Amino acid sequence: VQFVESGGGLVQPGGSLRLSCAASGFRFSEWQMSWLRQAPGNVRESVATISDASLWTNYADSVKCRFTISRDNVNNTVHLQMNNLRPEDTAIYYCNTFPDQHVWGQGTQVTVSS
Repeated sequence: VQFVESGGGLVQPGGSLRLSCAASGFRFSEWQMSWLRQAPGNVRESVATISDASLWTNYADSVKCRFTISRDNVNNTVHLQMNNLRPEDTAIYYCNTFPDQHVWGQGTQVTVSS
């Protein structure tokens, strides 16, 4: 099992980023997928989840109406479109199945700062 996250970076408040995650080593289309984040000194928290066939999505209250999760079951990828970013969105972002595989990628750093 492997997750490779990408797309993070430094962005000003109000800006946008699109994160991508390439997953392998399991039957991707059979699993719900999640994006999670961990800020310094905080526990890892779930940000967004999408069902196996993209029929439903779920978001943390803090990101509703700003973030959009999507997936591509042909290419085994999951994405997170993040708009109107805030300084409190600064964290390392990870993807995983839901429930998680107990294996984690390196994550991608998102820093929101002026």
